[in-house]
Amino acid sequence: MLTGVLTALVTPMRDGEVDLAALRELVEWQLECGIEGFVPCATTGESPVLEPAERAAVIRTVVEVAKGKVPIIAGAGTNSTKSTIELSRLALESGADGLLLACPYYNKPTQAGLEAHFRAVLAAIDAPVVVYNIPGRTGVDLQTATFARLAEHPRIVGIKEATGSVTRSAELVRRVEPRVSILAGDDALFLPVLAVGGAGIVSASACVAPREMVAVMRHWRAGEVEAARAAYLALLDLFEAMFVETNPGPIKVALHLMGRIAPEIRLPLVWPSPASVARVRETLAAMGVAVS
Repeated sequence: MLTGVLTALVTPMRDGEVDLAALRELVEWQLECGIEGFVPCATTGESPVLEPAERAAVIRTVVEVAKGKVPIIAGAGTNSTKSTIELSRLALESGADGLLLACPYYNKPTQAGLEAHFRAVLAAIDAPVVVYNIPGRTGVDLQTATFARLAEHPRIVGIKEATGSVTRSAELVRRVEPRVSILAGDDALFLPVLAVGGAGIVSASACVAPREMVAVMRHWRAGEVEAARAAYLALLDLFEAMFVETNPGPIKVALHLMGRIAPEIRLPLVWPSPASVARVRETLAAMGVAVS
């Protein structure tokens, strides 16, 4: 069962190329901070603009650095069932332990189409799968009843739930937990999702504040509710700042200000505005993070 804080990794870039050296250092730091899993090549990793060879290199690098210490759940979902299967196989060949598969975007399939898509992928690959439901990105919402049917498949091990609804997470916990992990997909709902029975989070903000995110989880597991609440509330300003523009722009700004990556993002995304950069800088400074 997947539990704890899993980091949705950025893909560092320099001079138009993937910066594997920076990625290595980022993963090493995250491990030192107690992160319990990595999700490369997903939304925060700019998956839609990564070439297959780049995806493979990113996953291999994360796997090499993690050395089996934590699970690597690689993003492989697209709006084409065929390409999702191909990228899933590529991720597994590159060493990933499992897959994060978003609902097909843009096409807007019905619930029957979504179910058929995931079943086709499950039939073609042999690996644990975490389904990713994020209607704000995909334009479709995988309903609880649909996922509950899918969750009967033994290779479905979790869902990253990013509808922004604690009620939805609670419904999923009631229907499919404990066999399937309910993972928060919205950073700001981390503790509320834990409170209704969620198992953890796949977090973009953990790229920037891994130790702080892990602290929330550790306090919660220890039954230290007030300490978990205080640690969570201390992160609210960060959560807001990290999504002041489209993810992963602000995340990359923060990591650049911290001296961990070059200031680069790939089109069609552009570097955040001066106002957004200032917002991120102020938020980090308020947290006591040294910035350049």
